[in-house]
This record gives sequence, C-alpha cells and structure tokens, in this order.
Amino acid sequence: MGWNSWDAYGLTINEADFKANATVLTGVKQFGWQYAVIDEGWYMENPNGEHLADKKYLLDGNGILIPVVSRFPDSANGAGFKPLADWVHAQGLKFGIHIVRGIPKQAVERNLPIAGTSFHATDAADLKSPCGWDEGNWGVADNAAGQAYYDSMLKLYAGWGLDYIKVDCISDHPYRPTEIKQIAAAIKKTGRPIVLSLSPGPTQLEHAAEVAEYAQMWRITNDHWDGWKLPSKPEWDEFPFGLSGEFDRIAKWFTYVKPGNWPDADMLPWGWLGPNPGWGPPRQSRLTHDEEQTELTLWSISRSPLILGANLTKLDEFTRSLISNQSVLFMNQNVTYSHPVDLSGLGAGFANARVWRATINAPGARNYAEFFGFFNLDGKPVTLKASWKQLGLEGKHRSQNVWSEGGFKESKEVSVTLPAHGSTLYEVR
Repeated sequence: MGWNSWDAYGLTINEADFKANATVLTGVKQFGWQYAVIDEGWYMENPNGEHLADKKYLLDGNGILIPVVSRFPDSANGAGFKPLADWVHAQGLKFGIHIVRGIPKQAVERNLPIAGTSFHATDAADLKSPCGWDEGNWGVADNAAGQAYYDSMLKLYAGWGLDYIKVDCISDHPYRPTEIKQIAAAIKKTGRPIVLSLSPGPTQLEHAAEVAEYAQMWRITNDHWDGWKLPSKPEWDEFPFGLSGEFDRIAKWFTYVKPGNWPDADMLPWGWLGPNPGWGPPRQSRLTHDEEQTELTLWSISRSPLILGANLTKLDEFTRSLISNQSVLFMNQNVTYSHPVDLSGLGAGFANARVWRATINAPGARNYAEFFGFFNLDGKPVTLKASWKQLGLEGKHRSQNVWSEGGFKESKEVSVTLPAHGSTLYEVR
C-alpha cells in the first residue's frame, strides 16, 4: 500500500512535490499506506526533452543513474537519495524508486568502469535487447559483467535506504527472465529487504511460477488508466487498460496470490491526475465515484497491491473516504484466501455481474470472517439476489454491508441493488 508519482507527475516529479505528497500520505499511514515511490525520470535534467540527448540522463562515474540536483537538491555532493530516504523514514514511511531495466546507453558509449570490478560497461551491455519503448538503455547481458553491474547498482541504492524498486520493461514486451534473476540476486546480496516490482504487463500466465520465485509484485495488465473501457491498441499490448477488463484478468491470477507474491493490477488513477500525468492531459479522474469504489473493492478483495496515483496535495473528500475505509483495507491486508465465485447457477440476473469471496483465517478461528464483493458490470442498475447457500455458505448468517456499515443483521440471503458499474462488499459471520 502506498503512492506512486507517475499518474500525477509523469517524468517531472521533483523533491518539493514528492515531499508534499509524502506528507499527505503520513496522514493516512495508520490505515496501511506506507510506500512513497518516485517513478521514472528522476535522473533526467530535462524530462520534457523530445529525444534521449535532450533529456540529459545523469550518471555517476560507474554508469549508474543518480538524481538530478536541480530537481532533488538534497542529493547534492554525491549524497544521492539517502537524505530524501532518511526524511521519508523519519515520517514513518518507506521509500521507493523506478528504473527501466538495463544499462544506460551513455555509460556504454563512454565505456565506464563497473564499480569494484575490472569490468566495463561494454562488457555488461546486451546490444540486442534494448527496451522497445524507452530509448535510454541497452539490455544487460547474462554474464558475470552484467551481474556485476546490477550488483553495483543495487549496492548503491540500498545504501541510500531503498525499500522498494519498480523495474520496467522486464515482465513483458519483452519478458527478460535473465535480468529479473540478476536484479533479484543483486538485491539479496545487499542484505536489505527491498520489494521488487516488475512492470509493465501483461505478464503471461506461463511465467507465473518464475516471476513468483524472484519478485514480490508483477503487473498483470499494461498501464491501467481512468476509464471503464479505453480504446487500447493491440500493437501496444492493450495500452491503455480500462477497469472493465480487470475483472476477468484478475480472476485468472487468483491461484498465484500468496504472502510475498502479489499479482499487480496497477495503480489507482483517482482524484486529480496532474500537473503532468504519465498519459493524457491534466484532469480529474474520469472514473465515476461508483467506479472508483468498485476499483478499490475489486483490488482489495483480490489482494492486489494498492498504490495510489492521485496528486495527494489536491486530495478530494471522496477519494479520502475511500483510502480511509478501515474495514475494506483491513480485509485487503488480512485475507488468507480469495477467489471469484462460480455464478453459473444464479440465473440471468447475474449475467453482467461478478462476485468474489474472501476469507480471513479458517472456520472456528478467533478472527474468522468471510467477505463477499458484488460487482455490476452493466451500464444500468441491477438487483442481485442470492442465498448464502448458493454462494457457498450453509444456514443463516449475520452480515454487514462494509461500505454503508449499517450493523450486522441475520439473514439467509442477500439482496442488493447496484448502480451502473457499481459494487458493494459484505462481511459475513
């Protein structure tokens, strides 16, 4: 749970903006929000440049990306992100950054040395595997020099106090298992617990076991943005990805969810997306309030990571109400098993609906509880009605609508009317 700068700031995040958002995050950390992540571009002197040469990447003498002092003043005198990470930790939060996998082309052109070794950048570079949609890097070769480069990078970043690293252009188009393994090995050598998040999606199901061995999070869709249905282009691997497509995608991954392995449905593009969002013009999220509630309910019950994309300095009251709902977030952080419910025997009323079930502990345990999320995928309101037995529970049960919190009531069935693209969540005991 946390916040990432991409949806609001794109490549342009700076220290002042980051601190301002992280300060707001401290106000909701009691609900579990704790990771503050700087996404792509922190090493660019001119993030608005059209071409690589215009962007002006900043490297140290060993070919490793470092923050630009004009954007991150605390990084002066070779301090890197350590002062900023120390500040984040002092707020009770955790610190993360984004990189694109590979070695900077500038490092290879200058054939810079790799710290602590006799290798140089040309020894580590795989010129046959650049990132197809980011021109900054060459791939890293599957050899000793390549491992040494990633070792030196993660040693530096761990020394800054890094808690989370999002690595892009690695989990799909193209899938780079050699570099995933190298980065995971480099993290392990640092001795510091650092979450490894892989991007972009769609990670393929046939790679599930392999990515789960090395990473804690991996994207299961391409970039998810603020729309129910978005005009994605097949040649761009389903970019951008709308909310309507998430239901069936998340359902395919439920068997791979376990502690330490979290299939990632991507960030939550709510609230104000500006001043420089990673896609599209600055705007208030185009998701309706019902759709935002549906998104949080789906992400939470399926145990996807919860990473906010809003500009938190302009946080609206509705978004604040979502991210401070203790019951929903408690469920997300404590569920021990969750899965989509088979609706084949529930009749036509469920034709454009989805139901998820989540369990905390096991029957008889002190904190045992069941949760059922109901989702209307239709563009008009629908009433869903089913007995608890049809949903897999025998007998009468006490239930409470978590979003309205009207108290627990005993019943044999549930009946709920949902607005277009709406949802609700019941806790059942």
